[in-house]
Amino acid sequence: MQSRDRTMSCPYKDIEIIVVDNGSLDASSGMVNAVYPEVKLLQNTENLFFCKANNQGIKETKGDFILCLNSDCVLDKDYLKEALSSFNLDEKIGMVSGKILRMDKKTIDSTGLFIARNRKPLERGYGKPDKGQYERPEYIFGVSGSCLLMKKDMLDDIKDKNGYFDETFEIYYEDLDLCWRAQKKGWKAYYNPKAIAYHERGATAIVHPIRLRESPTAAHGVGGHEFRRISDELKKRYIRNRYKCMRKNDSIAGFLVNLPFILFYEIKLCSYLVLDSAFGLARTIFFERATEGSTERSECTKRVEKKKNFLDRNL
Repeated sequence: MQSRDRTMSCPYKDIEIIVVDNGSLDASSGMVNAVYPEVKLLQNTENLFFCKANNQGIKETKGDFILCLNSDCVLDKDYLKEALSSFNLDEKIGMVSGKILRMDKKTIDSTGLFIARNRKPLERGYGKPDKGQYERPEYIFGVSGSCLLMKKDMLDDIKDKNGYFDETFEIYYEDLDLCWRAQKKGWKAYYNPKAIAYHERGATAIVHPIRLRESPTAAHGVGGHEFRRISDELKKRYIRNRYKCMRKNDSIAGFLVNLPFILFYEIKLCSYLVLDSAFGLARTIFFERATEGSTERSECTKRVEKKKNFLDRNL
């Protein structure tokens, strides 16, 4: 709850904090009630995934600005002050990203969410050392879902029948979908490097499914170690949401112009899935054969020992 303390120390008075316990398996919800009684706690008996849980929290808010913050993300003490000041630059700025670093404070996690020509979501600077290369405030495409500060007016404007975050996505591509819908409605996203946060990427995955993020270098893209670690069901959801996001948001002209890049990526994606499936089958067969071989060797050893004992007794 470090971010709670940082949030309450900012110069703004009318602040409310809502914690959505999305089916946690530890005693964290009890700790929140005991230590932070002013925090409003929403408890789910099961994991409702990213979209529905965030929508629950948003519906309970009363403020003009809403920060959706992952449990593994910590704000610098001046984050809110710096980020909120960016909304004064343009009334059409509907969301703001700060510079999000890893916990080592040297590695970039995100300096803005973008969309590649092959329609992959890209976290700018992902995994790169922070050498001051992203120190210029500027307009960006969108903001990472791990630390997403939004104007409530924008959320009300882009909300559809599936909610603020589209609940049919559940997890994966949900932040890109929200930002894309906002762009289509004329809203803008802005990057302020003076607002700094720290993200312990992957910590949430200890309890909940791994959230993938594809980088420009594909370090965590399809074929990366995170994709290999998730279940087949989550891989299906990831791929399904990719197509759903394009179908919902892309224009016909935009799709056709970028079709060669999209098709090339689809070939890579299909190739990876085929190879992954084949290697998975090969591993299963090898394990079964190895187990069978081990069992056979064990039985053979027992027979030899039995014969040896018989001979020892009768010689």
